[in-house]
Amino acid sequence: MDHQNQSLQDLQHIKNMMERSSRFISLSGLSGIAAGICAMVGAWLAYSKISLYNYEHDTAFNQDRGTYIFRDGANLLTTQLVTIALLTFVAAFVSSFFFTYLRSKRSGIPLWGSTSIRLFWNTIIPLAVGGLFLFKLLQLEQYALIAPGCLIFYGLALVNASKYTLGEIRYLGYGQLLLGIMNLWMVGYGLYFWVFGFGILHIIYGLLMWFKYERVLNNE
Repeated sequence: MDHQNQSLQDLQHIKNMMERSSRFISLSGLSGIAAGICAMVGAWLAYSKISLYNYEHDTAFNQDRGTYIFRDGANLLTTQLVTIALLTFVAAFVSSFFFTYLRSKRSGIPLWGSTSIRLFWNTIIPLAVGGLFLFKLLQLEQYALIAPGCLIFYGLALVNASKYTLGEIRYLGYGQLLLGIMNLWMVGYGLYFWVFGFGILHIIYGLLMWFKYERVLNNE
């Protein structure tokens, strides 16, 4: 009986080792928290620019200055919002990479290997296709679809990547997909969905992952 229990334990140990080798498990919960904070800061900056644009547009309209100034202001606002989005993405990526690197170093797991390469490609392909799609929406001035498009393609990337990393990230992807689909029928509220999806959900996910996987490791 003891021999049978030992054999079962050995099989479970081998299974766990195979699971660890096939998944990139160094993603840090702090990465999610940092990405969420970056998203909320970016949303605040975007909200400030939109509010300023609305004020200037109302002032120009009241003074009957014509539509040319309004059109020029709309183009400037679009450029500013795209710039904010790109800077937010870069800041979130850099901060996420930093905390993931620290966890990888602490746990003794290489940051770059066959598993992380598979994770990278399964994440980047949906994001790249989504980026091209969103760029075309910008050209067509379909601004109301930008926010839901970001959430949907990001959600697809997370679900696709969950095969090669922590399984819990799949549920973060489901949350992004749900918010993106809801936003399709609630146009005009994209910034609020952006805050909840990229900001609050990321922070909640990061906290849960930190308490589940990293708290014990940090206390050792």
